[in-house]
Amino acid sequence: MIKKLHIFFVLVSFGGFITRSILAEVRPESLQAKWLKISPHIIDTLLLASGVLLVFQGHWLSSEHGWIIAKISALLGYILFGVLTLRMQSSARWSAFVAAVLCYFYIVLVAITKNALFFLTG
Repeated sequence: MIKKLHIFFVLVSFGGFITRSILAEVRPESLQAKWLKISPHIIDTLLLASGVLLVFQGHWLSSEHGWIIAKISALLGYILFGVLTLRMQSSARWSAFVAAVLCYFYIVLVAITKNALFFLTG
C-alpha cells in the first residue's frame, strides 16, 4: 500500500514539476497563484514521508543498501536543478530542466534496479 502511494506521489510530483516548468516559460505570472505555491510542498512532503516509511519498512538503512544513498544524492540534485529551472530564464532554464529530468530518471531506475551503478552492468 505504501509503495503504491509513494509511486503515485512520485508521478504527481514530477507532473507538477513539468507543468510548473512550462508555466515558468509561457505564463510566469500564473506561478503566483497560492495553490501553485502550496500544493508542491504538500505533495513532496507526502512523497518524502512515504519514501521514509518504505526505507524503514524494507530495512534498507544497512550498508549493503548503498543505492538508497545514491537516490538521496540524486534527489538533492533534482531539487537543486528544479529550483534553478523555475528561477532562471532562457537557455539556462532549459539546461537546468534537462539536468533535473535526468536526475529524476536516475532516481526511478535506481529504485527499480536497487543498483546505483545499473548503467555499468551488462
